[in-house]
Amino acid sequence: MDETVAEYIRRTVLKIPRDEIKTMLQKWGFLSEAQLETVNFHQIKDNISQDVVQLCEENSADIKQAAVLDIIYNNIYPNKRIWSVYQMNKTGEETDFFDLTDFKKKFKRRLRSALKNVTINFREYEDNAIWIRIAWGTPYRKPNQYKTSYVVYHSQTPYVFISVSVLRSNLPLLCQALVVASNYHDIREMELRSHSLNSLKDIVFKRYSQNFQTYCPRPLPERNVAPETVDLRIVQENRNEKERIQRLNREVFGDGPQPKIEFAQYKLETMFKSDPKMDVLDKKEPFRCLIKFSSPHLLESLKSLAPAGMADAPLSPLLTCIPQKARNYFKIREKKGLLPGSFVSP
Repeated sequence: MDETVAEYIRRTVLKIPRDEIKTMLQKWGFLSEAQLETVNFHQIKDNISQDVVQLCEENSADIKQAAVLDIIYNNIYPNKRIWSVYQMNKTGEETDFFDLTDFKKKFKRRLRSALKNVTINFREYEDNAIWIRIAWGTPYRKPNQYKTSYVVYHSQTPYVFISVSVLRSNLPLLCQALVVASNYHDIREMELRSHSLNSLKDIVFKRYSQNFQTYCPRPLPERNVAPETVDLRIVQENRNEKERIQRLNREVFGDGPQPKIEFAQYKLETMFKSDPKMDVLDKKEPFRCLIKFSSPHLLESLKSLAPAGMADAPLSPLLTCIPQKARNYFKIREKKGLLPGSFVSP
């Protein structure tokens, strides 16, 4: 077995939590159960990795088998990468029968016609997801197995989830290969990014049950209250307000967990409103602003604002529409003074 393959397998094993190494190696299927029984999985990980490499040498493992182990690891731990969503488009309404063998053949031929030093591996999963691993080289260097790109393609949809390596210059080649292999006309980035691959799938596949109705906040009516009943009225008023906030929050965000989005950014344009007599602006140009949000779990954070008393209920549709507008390719319009803006990236 090549030394570079042995080192790559060793490093992959070291990334796996010790309690899960045996299970992941069983999913890999390259080593027999009898071989795995010879490994002491209770020792330190470095020793485990050395034992696994020794067994792989007995089986004459090559980079193809090592790449399969890496795909399995990334499928179980997709949050270790940053994923971007791409949408492909056809020229017409026709639907083509998807043939996996033909897809693989076209993808490899297209990519290798542009770059010979590249390794490509596929693995199919039960949810119609095709995982593709690409290790890039150069015309004069072998593929770097530590700088890989990953593609997750659901064959019956136009959506592709891509996690690229630092070599972003190869991204156009990858997109061209996807378009040709899947019989689409073009591909474009939806500017939707996250560590959570499952959350991105929930958004683009509309598996997310958030409601997107817009409400106008209603001020509490003023009352003339007798002094002796003030306390009871305040208690009841607070209770009613709390119930109203919970109801509006539930109607806007739904009852289920929110998709995990970590970044959101808006580019907005609005006209500056002022008294004409003040003559603040010499030219009637729109006021442009860039608004950024970041959080370990952005939508859950937004959902908690109103119940915590940090914002009025319901929240502005600029905030609550993030998943919906991501699906609609981020065309945002506001009724009061805001010109069309563009949603850049959650």
